[in-house]
Amino acid sequence: MRDSSSRDLGRLLARVAQGDHDAFAGLYDAVAGPVYGVVRAVLLDHAQSEEVAQEVLVEVWRTAPRYRADRGTPVNWILTLAHRRAIDRVRSAEACAARERRAALLDRTPAYDQVTEQVEAVLERERLRVALASLTDVQRQAVTLAYYRGLTCRQVAESLAIPLGTVKTRLRDALIRLRAHLTATL
Repeated sequence: MRDSSSRDLGRLLARVAQGDHDAFAGLYDAVAGPVYGVVRAVLLDHAQSEEVAQEVLVEVWRTAPRYRADRGTPVNWILTLAHRRAIDRVRSAEACAARERRAALLDRTPAYDQVTEQVEAVLERERLRVALASLTDVQRQAVTLAYYRGLTCRQVAESLAIPLGTVKTRLRDALIRLRAHLTATL
């Protein structure tokens, strides 16, 4: 746009920032066409382009006080808003389509197999039982109190009448042995 036209838009935008409805009408008339053109180039769909162009112009009304002349001309600011809003609409549509594709795939997944789940749970318990058997008696006792009965380290120490540090060391050593054993049996 010409320099004088840019100054005119700058003045209109400043008045719009103050809530001047007449200034907004003038600004709307000046930029509605270019805004629609930018949006249409991104979206390609006529109805969506009109909708997004209207959203952009409402955004201009709401955010006019944020415009900074030192960052660019009013028309560039408005067209940048239009381009970003159009890109957001494309991304939103793509995300929606991806969600729908994932939902369609979930509909085709086999139903929950209770027998398989039970077998896996039994095998998992057996692996854990064997792993626990590989611990020393004092380690197994600390693990049982902490993880199966839900006691804190302090409560385990009180229950066994041993220092808290000893309980923490036993639990740490036990977990290291359990991890090594369970990893090896995978």
